[in-house]
Amino acid sequence: MNESSLSKVPEVTLLFWIIKIAATTLGETGGDAVSMSMNLGYLVGTGIFASVFLIAVVAQVFAKKFHPVLYWTTIIASTTLGTTLADYADRSLGIGYAGGTTLLFILLIGSLLLWRKTLGTISYESVSTPKAEFFYWMTIMFSQTLGTALGDWTADSAGLGYGGGAIIFGILLAIVAACYFWTGISRTILFWSAFILTRPLGAVVGDLLDKPLDKGGLALSRYSASLVLTAFVLGCVFIFRQKPARQGH
Repeated sequence: MNESSLSKVPEVTLLFWIIKIAATTLGETGGDAVSMSMNLGYLVGTGIFASVFLIAVVAQVFAKKFHPVLYWTTIIASTTLGTTLADYADRSLGIGYAGGTTLLFILLIGSLLLWRKTLGTISYESVSTPKAEFFYWMTIMFSQTLGTALGDWTADSAGLGYGGGAIIFGILLAIVAACYFWTGISRTILFWSAFILTRPLGAVVGDLLDKPLDKGGLALSRYSASLVLTAFVLGCVFIFRQKPARQGH
């Protein structure tokens, strides 16, 4: 097989979505562990995870081919960054969940439109050049941050709680899956819809695990939950073989 026809991101399968949801949940518990449990605050936490994310993206761009460990490390870095960045914007800057969600939604849509205008496609299968990777990871960063704000907005401001939020986003993902199997809607649109929705699902599930009982959580240790989720993600990555997506398929 010609390596030039292969993308530097994984083929989208059921395993991809399982790891993605686990990684986004880890992003919530891990981000909260650093900013809250370690008492470093949202700004310092954002600085730490932004540095890790930038290093991981650079390594991803310079890699010659798809590497599962590197790819998922970058995803986890983006989702932990999304957690602390969204919390900083929503709480420290005082713009609230609604303001943060609106701002991040605009940035996300702007990123996708600019990507489409520049390269002619926003398909994940096209991610094989540095320019495409730049847009891909920028879009992912915005989607991960948006997901955190949206999850918090749904659970807190909308009064649905963490369990209710998980049900809502689970239903929305099921609708996207149904559209994939039974409609002719663009696969690229459905991919990004599912990718965005998995983040608030992970956010509310993460909060459900580690928030205090009086706030509707299970009061589990953020450190323990993060370690278990890390072990699960690593187990999936090392045990199950992931193939790179093929361009044009």
